[in-house]
Amino acid sequence: MTTLVAERARQTAGRTRLLLLALLVLCLSGCSRPPEALTLEGQTMGTYWMVRLGSVPDGFASDELRAQIEAVLEQVNDEMSTYRPDSAISRFNRAEPGTAFDLPSGFARVLGEALYWAEQTDGAFDPTAGPLVNLWGFGPGDSERTIPPPERIDQVKAGVGWQRLVYDADRARLTQPGELYLDLSGIAKGWGVDVVAEHLLSVGIEDFLVDIGGELRVSGTRPDGTLWRVGIERPAADRREAVTIVEVSDLAIATSGNYRNFFEAEGEHFSHLIDPRSGRPISHSTVSVTVAADTAAAADALATALSVMAIDEAWRFASERGLAVFWLVADEQALSERMTPAFEQLLNTGET
Repeated sequence: MTTLVAERARQTAGRTRLLLLALLVLCLSGCSRPPEALTLEGQTMGTYWMVRLGSVPDGFASDELRAQIEAVLEQVNDEMSTYRPDSAISRFNRAEPGTAFDLPSGFARVLGEALYWAEQTDGAFDPTAGPLVNLWGFGPGDSERTIPPPERIDQVKAGVGWQRLVYDADRARLTQPGELYLDLSGIAKGWGVDVVAEHLLSVGIEDFLVDIGGELRVSGTRPDGTLWRVGIERPAADRREAVTIVEVSDLAIATSGNYRNFFEAEGEHFSHLIDPRSGRPISHSTVSVTVAADTAAAADALATALSVMAIDEAWRFASERGLAVFWLVADEQALSERMTPAFEQLLNTGET
């Protein structure tokens, strides 16, 4: 993936201008009012989905495409939504020890990538960390957001660990070892973006922007032949403010931040980003992490993992692997920027 990112940067030289703080998709049309992109949108995964089309093939029917997109997303939810008691993942989480499940192909692919990044990040990304997220009040339902007792954190943490998953990848068979809770929310939204994008390509649509809750993937151009324009938001808990416009194509982008979903207690700020290794919300200075990659699933998982890591650990991890990553870091009430060489190359090759 890392070489593909670098190659993508070279291929899009002179086209891509990225200053990624966090993502707010605007796709502004500009002063000359060029042709409007056709927009389809709806709700999924507890957030919105949006598809904007730069061009469509002959015989295109928007209602039919909307139904197809919703069917694709419904399949993802049926397999991986912890909010649905009848989903495949919820049935696994309730299963008795020793119960084996033959996974659908999409579920198997997402689980395989999740386990890959869990191993690569030494557990900073952990698809079994859901009980810790729930314990701190950030999971499904209306759980009270309070500071759990230390002994309760340790107790729940003892039942977490991606290494406990019994998974036969060759047969796509997952076995419940006993009271293990699987939660793929740190990667499933990105996967949803990818499957919608792949569906569009499969029906001959090559110019589009797919956005699910701020995770996005773009291909081709807008109706006027220019690159997709994306508004970038300033991190703030109480507003969504675009501070700049960037132009992108043929790229997936995901951002993870600690500035919107949190609670405060005893004078402290507690983020929804839980470090599976400590069992506690992150407490370091990283405000947001943006990752540019070839797939939204990879960008989604990496943005989560690199948010969990402290900035120096995250920067070393990403730089050593050639990942294109941009951070906003809080420094004495101000925000500073940091980026990997691959991301800096991406910026530089976009200069005209």
